[in-house]
Amino acid sequence: MRLEYFQLIDRIVELKLADRKIRSEATVPAESTIFEGHFPGYPLMPGVLMIEAMAQTSGWLLVAANNFKRMPFLAAVKEAKFRNFVTPGQRLALSASLVHEGSGYAVTEAKIMVDGKLACDANLTFRITDFPNPAMHEQMREVAKRIEFPMGALADG
Repeated sequence: MRLEYFQLIDRIVELKLADRKIRSEATVPAESTIFEGHFPGYPLMPGVLMIEAMAQTSGWLLVAANNFKRMPFLAAVKEAKFRNFVTPGQRLALSASLVHEGSGYAVTEAKIMVDGKLACDANLTFRITDFPNPAMHEQMREVAKRIEFPMGALADG
């Protein structure tokens, strides 16, 4: 997890396009300036970053579902529930499933598990568009390599 770059996924663990599901993992950094203010003496991963980690996991599923030709942008968060605290150093097991796609939008159900316990879950809505420019498309491919995105799972490999 690279909080300073807003890259919250360390690795794609599993991608099952036929089942419309993905799993990823990330380790919360042991130290970050974020924890200095959230909260002094009791560092917790901010809820907004938990939502972003679920959105990024869902986003990679949608990139795969669109054969790396279109890009998802978070449009809405519904039914978000924070069930347990997440602290520095903990490993997150994230998952998402695609529940609806059409008319330029997609909806996923996502969750974060920590040590086998549900930490957070939400329904996320995305706007699916063409990549804004070739540079962003290439940058996404570079990030995909870093997080071990299974390019072989795409229709054109």
